[in-house]
Amino acid sequence: MRRYGTEAAVAPAAGAAARLHVILPGDVADPGLPSGGNVYDLRVCDGLGELGWRVDRTAVPGDWPLPGPAAADDLGRALAALPDGAPVLIDGLVACGVPEIVVPQARRLRLAVLVHLPLAAETGLPPELAADLDRRERETLRAAALVVATSPRAASALIARHGLDPARVGVAAPGVDPAPLAPGTDGRSRLLCVASITPRKGHDVLVRALTAVRDLPWTCVCAGPLGRDPGYVEHVRGLISAGGLADRVRLAGPLTGRPLEEAYAAADLLVLPSRAETYGMVVTEALARGIPVVASEVDALPETLGRTPDGFRPGLLVPPDDPDALAAALRRWLINPALRVRIRTSARLRRGMLHGWATTSRQLADLLERLLR
Repeated sequence: MRRYGTEAAVAPAAGAAARLHVILPGDVADPGLPSGGNVYDLRVCDGLGELGWRVDRTAVPGDWPLPGPAAADDLGRALAALPDGAPVLIDGLVACGVPEIVVPQARRLRLAVLVHLPLAAETGLPPELAADLDRRERETLRAAALVVATSPRAASALIARHGLDPARVGVAAPGVDPAPLAPGTDGRSRLLCVASITPRKGHDVLVRALTAVRDLPWTCVCAGPLGRDPGYVEHVRGLISAGGLADRVRLAGPLTGRPLEEAYAAADLLVLPSRAETYGMVVTEALARGIPVVASEVDALPETLGRTPDGFRPGLLVPPDDPDALAAALRRWLINPALRVRIRTSARLRRGMLHGWATTSRQLADLLERLLR
């Protein structure tokens, strides 16, 4: 269990100069395991501090959402050490699989649970495990004073899935940092996928689609951690080899900082073939650079991609888990210059409509104020 220093209050907002205890996954600051959820957690902790909250962060290592005994004991001790009535924000990956630990503490703490993805929505889970995780998550969320989702679609899905009181569910959508326009490569052929190599992100769908358009000029960089599901990574490597794409598809591993910025700068198109996605932060990261997007029409991704004021999308949406549909969309992009101009123009217009992390932090602060009443 690792503790981070309490952040000093900066220009406290009215009513916000309270101490907030935040419980995070142990890998939250691991540069080798970047994820949208980890980025979100760290950015809102910093943002709440800037708004005047005194934020105590505790990272609890463990194989969440189903930890071993040592990690479960660490979480139990961390929560038990907090004073009665303390406001607590806990990442759902840590909280939702262990109601036997969290629910008793929720009775004496003012507990908010931040849900990045419903536990049972992870692709490839055995049905029995998915059902058990769903039950555990339901018990945890029903005991929380507040549930925070990352999109309106995700909030509605949680309410319906678990029978939650809508008055106890709020939304704080991820922000995005301003970024320079990406120059790209030749305007069409450099494809980029930024996502962990896991079944939910659909790299197998991507490789099968790319195999179907191998007659056209393109290269694809897949940036994301390789260690979360080694068996699936080997499956994807096998598809790349079988499709004759070894010199055209690169599994680059996790990229952060300057290497990630360089990957975005060289990209002509972002591709995100997810099977499930409660927000899709890489979509707005691409749009912040004026990069068009091809993504699955699933969950919150249509909301995240959005439309320009004139009603155009800054990219293309395809059915999830459908390599043929994704291949058709990629072929349209690669052979149709007028289409590329239209959606690239829309991507640059959409760029000016995005909100930053300060807005996310204010949304979250407004929700957390409920815990202080």
